[in-house]
Amino acid sequence: MLEFTWIADPTAWAGLFALMTLEVVLGIDNLVFIAILAERVEPKKRDRARITGLLMALLLRLVLLSAMSWLVTLTKPLVSFGGISFSGRDFIFIIGGIFLLYKATSELHERLEGVPHGSESSTSYASFGAVVAQIMVLDAVFSLDTVITAVGMVDHLTIMMTAVIIAIGIMMLASKPLTSFVNAHPTVVMLCLCFLLMIGFSLVVEGFGFHVPNGYLYAAIGFSVLIEIFNQIARANTVKHEKTRPWRERTAETILRLMGEKQRLLAENGEEPRASSQLGPEASAIAGEESSMISGVLSLGERSLRSLMTPRSEMRWIDVNDSPDEIRKELSEEQHSHFPVCRGDLDDILGVARASDILEELRLNGSLEKLSKLRQPTLAPESMDSIRLLALMRKAAGNIVLAVDEFGSISGLITPVDVFEIIAGEFLDDDEEPDIISLLPEDYEHEEERPSRFLVQGHADLHHLEQSLEVEGLIPSGADYGTVAGLLLDKLGHLPIKGEELVYNDLKFTVKDVSPRRIEEVVVERLPEDEE
Repeated sequence: MLEFTWIADPTAWAGLFALMTLEVVLGIDNLVFIAILAERVEPKKRDRARITGLLMALLLRLVLLSAMSWLVTLTKPLVSFGGISFSGRDFIFIIGGIFLLYKATSELHERLEGVPHGSESSTSYASFGAVVAQIMVLDAVFSLDTVITAVGMVDHLTIMMTAVIIAIGIMMLASKPLTSFVNAHPTVVMLCLCFLLMIGFSLVVEGFGFHVPNGYLYAAIGFSVLIEIFNQIARANTVKHEKTRPWRERTAETILRLMGEKQRLLAENGEEPRASSQLGPEASAIAGEESSMISGVLSLGERSLRSLMTPRSEMRWIDVNDSPDEIRKELSEEQHSHFPVCRGDLDDILGVARASDILEELRLNGSLEKLSKLRQPTLAPESMDSIRLLALMRKAAGNIVLAVDEFGSISGLITPVDVFEIIAGEFLDDDEEPDIISLLPEDYEHEEERPSRFLVQGHADLHHLEQSLEVEGLIPSGADYGTVAGLLLDKLGHLPIKGEELVYNDLKFTVKDVSPRRIEEVVVERLPEDEE
């Protein structure tokens, strides 16, 4: 019969609180095992499996507490082997410990072998009944341990039952967050399985009469949990740091790794790339082109018009004040299909016209004063990003967009070819030279040897240079320049003279040719490792 006379006894309340705390601590291992087993069933049944396991643990403990007289008999020796006596409790601990060792080992084996386990896409789940049966076996073992502890701590049955009910209630509230946390962090799952191995081993040796103080177990578990907390903090800070980088940059790195960038890095370090015997030189070349194109696409959104445009000094336009012969000569020398048409100065723009319409107007009227087939120019600030530029370019006359600076002056011109060159590389006209040319040393004998010196035009795009030299970090965050000349002017602080050098980002820039107002050519070379 249950008695409640202890309610007025402060000592009994202290015993209740101590026993409740101990029951929660002793039940953590049971809770961890239930969390791992519940992952095996279908997602919609996991909560029910978890609650069912805890309810069975509660019922088992209450039943064992009600049968204390029988429970005491479990500690009496039943058989002896070689001077060691075994009681019913010992047999339960040995069987439960072996079962726990088996389950923890099998779970560890699956996870270490990389077997897909418990994923949402998987259609193979353990049956609800099988998981519940396994939980029952472990509940019996863990319940026996906690009940024996309760019997040794307090004298009133109602205090024991109250402590068990409160402890199980707390565990039910904590079980779902704990399960979600454990399943979301693979390293925590591995740590919990190692805990179960240690607990299973302690149960087995306990059954053979070798008592292992719980303080040792809790100290080992506490130290491991502390290390795992440090690990989780480090991972969280790493993720936080990664999120500060542009998402396009992170996506580009991920895709490049998938495209074989890792294989290239292994080869550069003198290691044998995986499955290299199956990849011929053609495959390697294709992989390099694909990587460069993907990098160009993913970095496109980070570029401004300034890094894409043909600068004002290199633009070709038609002046209506020129003579017909001068206009025809200008059209014959250029291979463009559309031209900006201006009056006297590029900033006094009248519109955009086809080259064929301009020639037809000259043939009919001898001048462009009455040119009717003019379309309004499309203007865009040079700070606009390239993604918005594409939408604007689709509606522009001749797909030509004119970039304007903050003062309203035309600073450059962008065509679809400029955008396409960012992705697929340079498309040179008959009279054009590449912006980046590798300078091969005299002792250059092996085709696979990486060039170390390059002749680079001052107007060469820094993004293109990064791709060609396979380097990063040439364009600092927030930089208002996008060319090699802009980089040198920013770092040197003045217009350099011929032969002047700059060492930056493990590269040496040497000015080869400079005009009175701009840098024409630069020699870029990689520094040897001992000079970096």
